Amino acid sequence: MSTWRNKAAVAALVAAALAGPGVAQAAPAAPAAAHEQVAAATITWTLERAGNPTPDQQTAYNLITAAMNAAVARYNNLSDLGKNITVRYDPGVPTADGNINGTIRFGQRAYMTERTALHEIAHTIGVGTSSGWSSLGGSGTWRGAQATALVKRFDGSGATLSTGGGHFWPYGLNYENEFSNTAADRHVQIVVAMVADGL
Repeated sequence: MSTWRNKAAVAALVAAALAGPGVAQAAPAAPAAAHEQVAAATITWTLERAGNPTPDQQTAYNLITAAMNAAVARYNNLSDLGKNITVRYDPGVPTADGNINGTIRFGQRAYMTERTALHEIAHTIGVGTSSGWSSLGGSGTWRGAQATALVKRFDGSGATLSTGGGHFWPYGLNYENEFSNTAADRHVQIVVAMVADGL
């Protein structure tokens, strides 16, 4: 299946998941003619490497590469979000961190995982780092209609999307024990819905 068709199918699934009372849905766009198609936005990343890495650096680079490749593939398969990300290994960072300027730093080995990479990519997109986050998530509960409807679809009508300290839950992947393929897919879908809400 082509990337465009895969993304179109995922977009249709997300739209179906969001369908519910009080949630406005845009009519699906008809596919453009082949010569008019515009490439979907994608997330790309580069790793800053030392010219002659030490064994410690090389081990970190290998772990970071595997984590970022998996996380970026998941984002690109489930969304049309775009971001160019620069990744660094910085042993002085206690865990890992992501910034809206498009940088991610990985510190300790325990955080060089797909779960951490997904979480930090969300920060580069605006989770906890954008003005939209402050206005929609600053009260302790996300107030955007799209992401709120989606978490209710996942977890029932009483579910809420909680926010605090620049993070969200459920599906924020804030800790390693929260990771599963289902949770990771829902994480991406919620970030997409947050962007639609004005993140």
